[in-house]
Amino acid sequence: MPEQFPLIGLRQNTLDRNPAIRLFGRRLFVDQTVPELLLEFLLVAVSKKRIAGEESPFSTILPEMNRLHSWPTGCGLEYSPKVRLNLKLFAFLGASKLDTRHESHRQHYRALIRDMRSPEKLNPGSLDEDEVLKTLENLFLGFQSVGGQRTWCAASFLPISRQLIADESIWRETAARAKGVENWESALEYFSHTQQVFLARSGALLYLQVCNALRQDQADIQSWADAASLSLTQRESSPSELLAALERALESVLDSCPETVGRLADFLDTGVDSETAKQTDFQAGTDKPRFASCGWCPAESWPEGLLFAIELLRLCEAVIDPIERLEMLEIACAMQVLRSLCAQSARYAQRSAQRTDGIGSLGYVWAISDPAGDQTVVKQISRRNVNAVQRLIFDAVRHPDLHKGLNTLSPKELKNVINDMDKRYGHKLFLTVAKRIGLIVPKRGAGTRFVFNDRLLRFLVLSVLRPGERVTYESFKKLLLAHYGITVDDEGFASSCEWSGTSRLTTLGGKTDEWLTEMLEASGVLIRLSDSCSLVLNPFDGGEVSE
Repeated sequence: MPEQFPLIGLRQNTLDRNPAIRLFGRRLFVDQTVPELLLEFLLVAVSKKRIAGEESPFSTILPEMNRLHSWPTGCGLEYSPKVRLNLKLFAFLGASKLDTRHESHRQHYRALIRDMRSPEKLNPGSLDEDEVLKTLENLFLGFQSVGGQRTWCAASFLPISRQLIADESIWRETAARAKGVENWESALEYFSHTQQVFLARSGALLYLQVCNALRQDQADIQSWADAASLSLTQRESSPSELLAALERALESVLDSCPETVGRLADFLDTGVDSETAKQTDFQAGTDKPRFASCGWCPAESWPEGLLFAIELLRLCEAVIDPIERLEMLEIACAMQVLRSLCAQSARYAQRSAQRTDGIGSLGYVWAISDPAGDQTVVKQISRRNVNAVQRLIFDAVRHPDLHKGLNTLSPKELKNVINDMDKRYGHKLFLTVAKRIGLIVPKRGAGTRFVFNDRLLRFLVLSVLRPGERVTYESFKKLLLAHYGITVDDEGFASSCEWSGTSRLTTLGGKTDEWLTEMLEASGVLIRLSDSCSLVLNPFDGGEVSE
């Protein structure tokens, strides 16, 4: 059974009995969208936090080093998220489906608009009041990330500012109608903020992985990095320096949005009606903040957490458009989910005949085929590799240690647990997330295989190279293998065949990765020095690119 971080134990008769959750942590979940992985990660980061049992919360993005090293047994991480219900109502109600707008919501929306028009709240000068309010509504509606088909309160904003990062709210419509709710005050108790339907703890688990990595000894980190053929800088291999750098980088990203947007968001949420925030953000009838609990991650997954922390740092420090940065950070979170599933499965899958030569330190390999699918043999290798990766996860969650105690379940209960294990938390989760970001195609139908698209390739350049760094093309391929288990060339495909359980192929022709050099060159990050030597450059350091 994997050791937990934090060590809080398993809850009996809950989701913790599921073998996949016991293996991967509480929890990686198939229904959580890619944008909401990042949103939840940042929600934990920007909220006040405490270790369970502490009286005084801390407000830093990451826990201080002494906290990480003295984490008490039995105590989990808790955070105090803001709901921002008024802001969501103002921005999203007008664009939501008509049948999801309860009358009490409409009434409160109209009351907010009416109160905003008062001279002490809104002084539009020569502008029309309705025009100003409509412009504000359209502005914040434009920041909507996901949830267009949901009830307005379950939608979420792009996390471009701290003031737009909000907890999920679920409107319990059936219960509210049964009680005949007619006004906003009575409606507030029917908004649930604890169901974790859309913010399902996956982002919180990624946050814990970073914390877990930063707890490790520098000597252990350096030893692992050397074995993985990773040339880390002092800042990247020192937990204290990495923590400080990542804290500064995330602060900079969160503060990059014009301050006016954040101030407007605060005004719309609490400037007119502060009572709603008191009802949703604090414990009932008190002035004490409401805290939510994070789950746990496997303590042994710290190498994946370390890579994730380093990649986040590089993405945050790259000089790119803020919206593009958010897109890259979303992909980083999705790729971390995929890497975590595979690396942890490689530790537990009982596959004695499996070859591990040439597949990197993570214990698995993803064989990437050309996007056009013109190379038939390579396409077949990649398809077999997708199946082998799914089989790896399938086998790992069936490790006997993970199934202890399940013999007390009824046949029906056991069937449901096993079904969820594969579909919600196991190999189907891997397949679903990979398809969402375009790492696996097609989205529907047979013949799934690994590919790159332009967004993924851009992300990989930004994440495996430091801003301004340039390496040889051969070194770049080694970094892809070290960071993600990705292989693209003849030698890697030969190793992939053996790892996937088929015969090693040695007659691929030596041109299986030509498509990758063409994509890199088209993206402007490949510098050809000669026919046999090229450099791959991360040009996003703010300087001029020269060849």
